[in-house]
Amino acid sequence: MIQPAYDPDNVFAKILRGDMPAHKLYEDADTFAFMDIMPRGNGHCLVIPKKPSRNILDVDADSLAGVMATTQKLARAVMKAFSADGVTVQQFNEAAGGQVVFHLHVHIIPRFDGVSLKPHTGQMEDQAVLAANAEKIRAALGSA
Repeated sequence: MIQPAYDPDNVFAKILRGDMPAHKLYEDADTFAFMDIMPRGNGHCLVIPKKPSRNILDVDADSLAGVMATTQKLARAVMKAFSADGVTVQQFNEAAGGQVVFHLHVHIIPRFDGVSLKPHTGQMEDQAVLAANAEKIRAALGSA
């Protein structure tokens, strides 16, 4: 199967270029982490590679390694920031696999015993809530 070409105008590419705002959590030479604007739980955030890639099917090994290292760093930070009981890490590929934005991204969601994930409704979270949650995560990253 031939995979469709990467679209440089996807929402995450726009965030990387600074064309769209994001609540930044962490950045290094290879990755960028920020709050999900439609969270399925408090502290839901995303990690993306800076190099263009549609998903896990076309990402180069070095970019994928960077994404996974940052994912681990953020997973530890959200556990600490929210005193979570666990963490869900999700990654979707192509429309049939549940992918909506076609730039590789990993979801990191703090989890709590007995609390289900909220459904993906497409409804945006209040910016003040996102900003407060981002500050908690950045603080946890700083003390990690």
